[in-house]
Amino acid sequence: MLLLALDTATPAVTVALHDGSGVLAESRQVDARRHGELLLPAVDRVLAEAGRTLDAVSDIVVGVGPGPYTGLRVGLVTAATFGAVLGVPVHGLCTLDGLAHAAGLTEPFVVATDARRKEVYWARYEPGTASGPATRLTEPAVDRPADIAAEVAGVPAVGAGALLYDTVFTGVRRDGPEHQSAAALAALAVRKLAAGEELLPPQPLYLRRPDAQVPANYKVVTPR
Repeated sequence: MLLLALDTATPAVTVALHDGSGVLAESRQVDARRHGELLLPAVDRVLAEAGRTLDAVSDIVVGVGPGPYTGLRVGLVTAATFGAVLGVPVHGLCTLDGLAHAAGLTEPFVVATDARRKEVYWARYEPGTASGPATRLTEPAVDRPADIAAEVAGVPAVGAGALLYDTVFTGVRRDGPEHQSAAALAALAVRKLAAGEELLPPQPLYLRRPDAQVPANYKVVTPR
């Protein structure tokens, strides 16, 4: 196995290469406005560092979100293109699950990322064990922090959303992962594939409409 992992659902543009035993190379750059510009150079950099070529990749895993519309699409389209050109399977994983895997907590916890618009993407998790990774207990959701305050107050929490709204996520772990790591995503995917689990299809998990929309009073002008 040579698995290429990538995720652009958070401000981190992150890529990793995993050979089934461990991570060979990883790149992570945090820049919410340059996903399209940074992703392909990051793939080239990771392959070069590992001394491998793209045509050696046997599997691709991509974070499917939840995440903002534009950034998320960059990773998904790139993964789909690589899969089509190489003729290899493309697997999806929830971005929040990758952060949960990186957290390594030993008690129930919450993962929350910044959804903008003063909202967070979040989910609850049971900690992992020696025989399996952390288990997501709830479907990913998007909410205003104040609306979920009673559910998350005092609960251990990781992610940029928890850090941003630490008056609500009062159990935030500042030493935990803030943004996605493709290395964690790759390690989780390898573990699930080895256990025979079926991963998600590489389809975007948006949870809400895109920020860019046609104005409500848009007037269509047709030639006479």
